[in-house]
Amino acid sequence: MRIALAQLNPLVGDLVGNAARLLQASAEAVIEAASGEPLLMVTPELSLWGYPARDLLLRPSLIALQNRLLDQLTSDLQRQAPQVSLLVGIAEPTGSRTVPNLYNALVLVEAGGWRVVYRKQLLPSYDVFDERRYFVAGLAPAVLQWPPAGGLRLGLTICEDLWVDADLAGQRLAGPDPIAELKDAGIDLLLNLSASPFGLGKLVLRRQLATRAAARLGAPVVYVNQVGGNDELVFDGASFLIQPDGALATQLTCCREEVVSLAWPPHGNATAQAVARLEPPDELEQLFRALVLGVADYARKCGFNQALLGLSGGIDSALVAVLAAAALGADQVTTLLLPSPWSSEGSISDATALAQRLGLATQILPIAPLMQAFDHSLAAVLGGAPSGLAAENLQSRIRGTLLMALANQQGQLLLATGNKSELAVGYCTLYGDMNGGLAVIGDLYKTTVFALCAWLDGQAACACRSELGLPPDGELIGAAIRHKPPSAELRPDQKDSDSLPDYAVLDPVLKALIEAHQSPEQLVADGVDPALAERVMGLLRSAEFKRRQAPPVLKVSRRAFGSGWRMPIAAR
Repeated sequence: MRIALAQLNPLVGDLVGNAARLLQASAEAVIEAASGEPLLMVTPELSLWGYPARDLLLRPSLIALQNRLLDQLTSDLQRQAPQVSLLVGIAEPTGSRTVPNLYNALVLVEAGGWRVVYRKQLLPSYDVFDERRYFVAGLAPAVLQWPPAGGLRLGLTICEDLWVDADLAGQRLAGPDPIAELKDAGIDLLLNLSASPFGLGKLVLRRQLATRAAARLGAPVVYVNQVGGNDELVFDGASFLIQPDGALATQLTCCREEVVSLAWPPHGNATAQAVARLEPPDELEQLFRALVLGVADYARKCGFNQALLGLSGGIDSALVAVLAAAALGADQVTTLLLPSPWSSEGSISDATALAQRLGLATQILPIAPLMQAFDHSLAAVLGGAPSGLAAENLQSRIRGTLLMALANQQGQLLLATGNKSELAVGYCTLYGDMNGGLAVIGDLYKTTVFALCAWLDGQAACACRSELGLPPDGELIGAAIRHKPPSAELRPDQKDSDSLPDYAVLDPVLKALIEAHQSPEQLVADGVDPALAERVMGLLRSAEFKRRQAPPVLKVSRRAFGSGWRMPIAAR
């Protein structure tokens, strides 16, 4: 017999397209197996819907369509691959008139029909997850005998059901321990069908959780994760099979759709295709690949083929330009330089040189005439030209308006280039540099931007760059951009350090406040200057109204400014 790990990239809500991809993947697994043995294909959580489906789950018409498609899948398997069985994630109606009225469930789809075989027991409703809005928790473990006559005893779990080791994960949901419930069931293999978003450190953590579960059960663990970008979330795949002794038997690729068929029991400690990739890429490569995937899928799934961004000569827009080129292809990315009287010649030449290195189309549109026109128009109302912060923000809004106009006219996705540090403290302009359809690096602190750009320009990134269609040799960002003091260039000789602490000082404080939920008092107890702690906390609070109006932010950290950030605006 054989087991196929189908690491798929669904389009949320496209049940017809996702069903077709499931059937195609089963055909790929059969071809790879090159045998007529019974084959079980394991797919990610809610694989027929894509995760997270959010309020699409509330549409009765889609629930009805789901059941028709499951019937169709059984017919298609009967004709095309009768030896294949599919484990598919669905939303199963409870039959009750109370809400929620769905289970997050698994069905076994075979040539002879389909049936529900498991219901998820632990429903996450923290951070970006909101499963208790839609689902009722299952109440019992499940063991599937496959094939029915003398086959394997398969323990079934869905995503959070595996995250029961608080010592490793740092927390766990209240409720049953699905792994403990399966301990005395005598299973041969544990399957975990997952939709776990990317986060730095999560690839290693998932392996640790699976290793602990395998040791507790005395059985191997197959972990199959969704891949692809869905709105703000990026799913990295990186599915694997791990043995009870912790040995990794196979590892699928990070951030790429893939279907791998395994003979069971597996021969040796690693399949041939996995030998060279048992260890995950280093964290900066993981981060880069996840951001590229997030941009590519956000554009593709929202119907965009091309992107536009403003190129300032600074490090943030330079990084976004590289990510866009890797995600969409350099020929599909346009950059616009919008210099003001305060823009340095170095910034213009640095931006132009970057565009040339990447092969990006570039235009220059000076904004000085528009600044003068706005000053003239506002002088009649204000009694003089705007000054100070109002004048600086006006420059940003002129740029934002021009970028939006071009993107609208040319059918492009406008990419915002601000980072997490700026978004956290409000060092950004509503309807200006915050304009765009996607905030690509809005979950990267400025110090992380520096680190990622240094990695990109280093030798270690060459293979990754070449694979993603970027120039494999030489600098991409460039030393001139990487070592330039950060500046918005909205007034003569302006530096970010005029308004903010140095980012090496600011970012650890922000990370403690945002991701560790620490208070200023706790920071002070840990040695942070009291004035700095209070100032940064004040800036974080006062910028909340801006963050509510920001474009979607690709999530790569433990806590991003998106659906998992639910802070009030009017609060103390």
